[in-house]
Amino acid sequence: MADRSGQVDRGERADGGESSAAAAHGSMPTLGVLALQGSFDLHVRMLRSLGATTRTVVKPVDLDGIDGLVLPGGESTVLARLAKEYGLLEPLKAAGAAGLPIFGTCAGAIFLGSGGGLPPRLELTPIVFERNAYGRQLDSFTTELKLAPFETSFHGVFIRAPRCRIPPGTKARVLGTHDGDPVLVESGNLLLATFHPELTDDPRVHQYFLKRCLRS
Repeated sequence: MADRSGQVDRGERADGGESSAAAAHGSMPTLGVLALQGSFDLHVRMLRSLGATTRTVVKPVDLDGIDGLVLPGGESTVLARLAKEYGLLEPLKAAGAAGLPIFGTCAGAIFLGSGGGLPPRLELTPIVFERNAYGRQLDSFTTELKLAPFETSFHGVFIRAPRCRIPPGTKARVLGTHDGDPVLVESGNLLLATFHPELTDDPRVHQYFLKRCLRS
């Protein structure tokens, strides 16, 4: 694990438990949440409810010492522009290439993947995410998903969702689909979702990512 001596946790654990300093000597990782725009606060809340220590990431130094990173949904073009303005493009790419576990939801998944045109992408996986593939805001929907790690269904919230395209030969594990399209995928150290688990009260997808961070 990376050293956790840098600044951590802008706020305390929601359950009043141990601080990040104590977590450094325990079993819980320190997770960063990219906080440039989008639903980052909901990811922070979900992770803290699971006992994780969190840190909001807005500049390169905030990546130091974290054990995992969440890239939230939002507007993918705005996310990429702000990441460039804050000097985060290359540090994010370097962290992912070095094996840092990263969880991207919706716009976050688009940003992590590949593809031409806007927005610029980190290309940490060959997987392509097609923006607004199901339509615009009015075409957002919810559905019950069967996800491989879980025995019971997960309520999937899709908002201007991308469609996932996995090129032949890509090493990836599809954990769930909707109408034949992958909606939750593992690709190396990446976990990629086209839906918004942070918009539910179900912590299982975040818990699954947390366990990945513990194993890394």
